[in-house]
Amino acid sequence: MSASAPNTAQQDYRLPTDVKPVHYDVTVWTDLANSTFEGVVHIDVHVNKETSTLVLNTANLELGDISLQSEALQDVQSAATRQFDDVNERGTFSFPKALPAGTKARLSLSFKGPLTGDMLGYYRSIGGKDGDLTYSLTQFEPTAARRAFPCWDEPLLKATFAVTLVSRVNSVNLSNMPAISEEVYKPESVDKDSWLGRKMAALPDAGQWKVTKFETTPLVSTYLVAYANGPFEYLESSYKSPLSGKVRPLRIYATPDVISQAQFALDVKRMVLPLYEEVFDIEYPLPKLDTLVASDFDSGAMENWGLITGRTQAFLLDPTSADIVSKQNIAGTQSHEVAHMWFGNITTMEWWDNLYLNEGFATLVGEKIILGMVFPEWKLDADFLIQHFFRARSLDAKASSHPVEVECPDANMVNQIFDTLSYAKAASVLRMLASYVGEDRFLKGVSIYLKKHMYKNSVTKDLWEGIQAATGLDIPKMMDDWVKKIGYPVVTVTEKDGGIHVRQDRFLETGPADPKDNETIWTIPLSLVTVSADGKALINKDLLLDEREKFIPLDVSKPFKLNADTTGFFATQYSTERLVKLGEQAAAKDSPFSLADRIGLVSDALALAKAGYTPVSSALGLIHALREEQEHLVWGAIASNLTTIVSTWWENPHVFKMLNALRRELFVPLVKKYGFEYSESDSYDVQQLRTTAIEQAANAGDPWVIGELKSRFDHLLKTGDDSKIPSDLTNITFRIAVKTGGRPEWELVRSIAAKSKNPSQGVSAMRAMGAVQDLGLAEETFNFILNDARDQDTFYYLGGLMRNVTTRRFLAEKFKEHFAAFEKRYAGNFTILIRCIELSFMGLASDKDYEETAAFFKDKDTSKYDMALKQTLDSIKSRTAWLKRSTDELTKWLEQQDSKL
Repeated sequence: MSASAPNTAQQDYRLPTDVKPVHYDVTVWTDLANSTFEGVVHIDVHVNKETSTLVLNTANLELGDISLQSEALQDVQSAATRQFDDVNERGTFSFPKALPAGTKARLSLSFKGPLTGDMLGYYRSIGGKDGDLTYSLTQFEPTAARRAFPCWDEPLLKATFAVTLVSRVNSVNLSNMPAISEEVYKPESVDKDSWLGRKMAALPDAGQWKVTKFETTPLVSTYLVAYANGPFEYLESSYKSPLSGKVRPLRIYATPDVISQAQFALDVKRMVLPLYEEVFDIEYPLPKLDTLVASDFDSGAMENWGLITGRTQAFLLDPTSADIVSKQNIAGTQSHEVAHMWFGNITTMEWWDNLYLNEGFATLVGEKIILGMVFPEWKLDADFLIQHFFRARSLDAKASSHPVEVECPDANMVNQIFDTLSYAKAASVLRMLASYVGEDRFLKGVSIYLKKHMYKNSVTKDLWEGIQAATGLDIPKMMDDWVKKIGYPVVTVTEKDGGIHVRQDRFLETGPADPKDNETIWTIPLSLVTVSADGKALINKDLLLDEREKFIPLDVSKPFKLNADTTGFFATQYSTERLVKLGEQAAAKDSPFSLADRIGLVSDALALAKAGYTPVSSALGLIHALREEQEHLVWGAIASNLTTIVSTWWENPHVFKMLNALRRELFVPLVKKYGFEYSESDSYDVQQLRTTAIEQAANAGDPWVIGELKSRFDHLLKTGDDSKIPSDLTNITFRIAVKTGGRPEWELVRSIAAKSKNPSQGVSAMRAMGAVQDLGLAEETFNFILNDARDQDTFYYLGGLMRNVTTRRFLAEKFKEHFAAFEKRYAGNFTILIRCIELSFMGLASDKDYEETAAFFKDKDTSKYDMALKQTLDSIKSRTAWLKRSTDELTKWLEQQDSKL
């Protein structure tokens, strides 16, 4: 439901439109020593309808004076009454005289609040080499600006902002815009009767404070406003606009102990900014673009206009020990956030139901299209399938999925939609559209859309209109069902004389959909691959399936495949015989099928097997046929899918053992080929394939690989020198050391988790603490989570326990035992609690698990995490069904393979 079509139901969760904010003057005084802040906000409003009552958002704040100055009435009124709605986080303020329609007024409110560790609103973070530095920053998305100052906290209600920060003289102040003045407080420079004048006059050390005033922003939504205060240092660069020739400063800020690790993120920002300007023909509109790295941050990063913020893992890279995965994650995060400067900041969705207009675009354009121009060797179009496409398909195959464009009637729902569907499915269906119309025309249409809605708000139809203008195609007809309907189709291919018969039905991970769940007819770009006489791939991108079924003339004696480059968001079901042929053709040295085609074949086969459409042996047979594959991304897809199977049959010792034997058969030869040493002369593919092979072989229990990793960790244990552990192998080395070791290994990893030399090493240690085989140490790991882990890092430790089959049930029981503590701990930030719930139960796979987990939550208020809970329960149900359906068949296939070894 969009803001452009208000109705009675909307009024329950949308602010009244009697007045509209136009401009905010926000002054914030920050006391880091006592973890408090105070301030005053003056809000200029335009009166749309006569009213004596103003309703706006406020939460967790103590409000002081409230007054209203009216130009028309030529007076200043104090609030006669004030009422607060804690559920909807609103304040209602009534005044003696009504404001006439069509006039202007200024609402002034003073406020104060605590700098909590909730990582929402205006909060405190603790960092520094010894954890001795305290600083503050904001995180307002989606609905937390109201925790920092009273405001009309809805994306449609854009206004300009002039921010003033008051802080200790030895600290640094940052905001969206550049500072226009900064000086030590002097009584003569401030009106003594103003809020700031009265505040400073009451301080015994007023001369130790400074006042920083920032330029006024363009029109911006409240969730993109940002400011920070602390002992920051910075690295600086700049870029020259290809459109205007202007040179803009670029900085990245962090605490002094880690600022040296911020150069790579700064370099990425410098490289991608001019590319965005060229692609969209729109210049970055602000005078500067900073990034602030925070020790405590609930999400990965945040696109505040002019002041990107994010956690250490998202932006810091140790130049002396940089692993490729961390490098890719940092580059992807920085480019994603820069993309938001256009998608979300210049043009903003009207309401949170269109969140995907921000996040889907930033994921597709930021992490694939633009970043692919900077790092072509990373093959990001194919990598997109593993990082986003199939993760989205996995979630969207659940009955508890939701449409990309989903109704958001309250803050609870808004907070829950920041998920794989809003990001990865949205990006995937936009990638499908770009492939169908051509990427150049797609980007031209996006440029038209952005230019038409600069500094405004938009809904889905606005985007379709832009792309339609660039292509002349009926974009809504093709795309509306992909974003407005739940799920996606499976296209079943039946070979007949003279061609193929194709039929679409909704795909569900539990098996073929009931008629009531199978009503949507998607418009599917089939993108048919055939092969020319000289063996070259020919792609027909004009072929659409916009009905339930149709016949396509085709010579089926020659190679063919639907969904070229795996751009269509659908699964394809072939006969077992055709799948075998596709495997042979994909494995051939001169294969007509692209890298993305081969990844798609592997992942489709497993998804169909898991849902019962095809035997699991067909998926494993395809994987076996591809054992001579050279591309690391195909091996990555094989590794991911085998891990899923192993993780499902974790309580069947016979099958578990044989699956690990299969993994060793596939991956140990690759370890022998590529070894354990990394060289700068290695290609990107070789480096990544080496890492994948070693991880899979070690996880499958190969004694040679495990022995090598243990010896490298033992050197660290004895000497404190980690130079024998390549950065790319830190994760698996730590995990194997803890899994096969005892208390000494666990204690060393715990000490690294508490204080690491770089964020990547720290995350590896956090995850490895869960690899213990001794449940006594597992208990200590869980107690560490409860008492010592940073809030933002909890899910790393829980993820380690979940991946460890020895501790999987232990984790579920301990989480239930301590659920009240987790719920209380994250009362101010349910985003983290959602992750904790998913990780604690998602590995379970029996009817009893389902019943006990559902019963545990039955009497609890699940409104803040209901969607994730339902999806987690669906995961247990689908794994259970897969076990029942396929264990006998899988066992038989594996025994046949085992007899050949």
